[in-house]
Amino acid sequence: MDWTDRVGVVTGAASGIGAATALRFAARGMHVIGFDVDETGLAATREAIEQAGGTATVEVVDVGDGEAVRRAVAGIGAAHGRLDAVVNCAVNFLARGLDVTPPEWDRVLRVNVQGISNVVQAAHPLLARSGAGAIVNTASVSAHVAQPARWTYNATKGAILTLTKCMAMDLAPDGIRVNAVSPGWIWTPEVSRAAHGDRAAVEPVWGRFHLLRRLGEPDEVARAIAFLCSSDASFITGVELPVDGGYLAMGPEGLGEDSSFAGSAPVTHIDSDSRNPR
Repeated sequence: MDWTDRVGVVTGAASGIGAATALRFAARGMHVIGFDVDETGLAATREAIEQAGGTATVEVVDVGDGEAVRRAVAGIGAAHGRLDAVVNCAVNFLARGLDVTPPEWDRVLRVNVQGISNVVQAAHPLLARSGAGAIVNTASVSAHVAQPARWTYNATKGAILTLTKCMAMDLAPDGIRVNAVSPGWIWTPEVSRAAHGDRAAVEPVWGRFHLLRRLGEPDEVARAIAFLCSSDASFITGVELPVDGGYLAMGPEGLGEDSSFAGSAPVTHIDSDSRNPR
């Protein structure tokens, strides 16, 4: 993946998966433009990229503000004249259930769903100019499952998967591929805050949600994103790539460590009449 002279946009670049993706792209020679509302985090990402020998531009942009996104992308066109990759990692982590209010719905939909639309609409002409542009949207395993008091977050992540397929269809004539990644539990700043910073305490608990028995790292998701943006994925579009340590593969019995499952004899035959295992 030699991406010298290529240009990419990463939203949510101030931290977590977005920052890891920006660092990985820059390490491959790409000039990265990072969007986020966190100015301090953006500055830290740019500093890390430059210290590693890469180049980056960062801009405070609210992806939910369509006009601000259009201005920022127009600046990219003026400065670089091209755009090869767009990675949408910006997210509002608001999780509400039965008590959700209309303003909360507006806020989470504005960033998580409309924000992706704003960025892709603005970036489309530049991506089409390259003839082989790539877009990766960040969904989640939460798009597939019910979780308590998570109407807002899970609904938007499900919408991202459908949006990805529709974008892949509409942008294919321009040579633009559109895919999604669905991370499992990743050790991002948000997860760290939920764990009060104590990974050693929570990893044995939260790690059991994954076949690999641990949480993932932001760079493990960034590697998958880099693959989907590379020529190695040239015939892949409209798909979801879970980067979840086996989260979605697991059944209700979990890792089988519960005594009610671990000690039971396997069912080897089902009688077609009685439906009783023997």
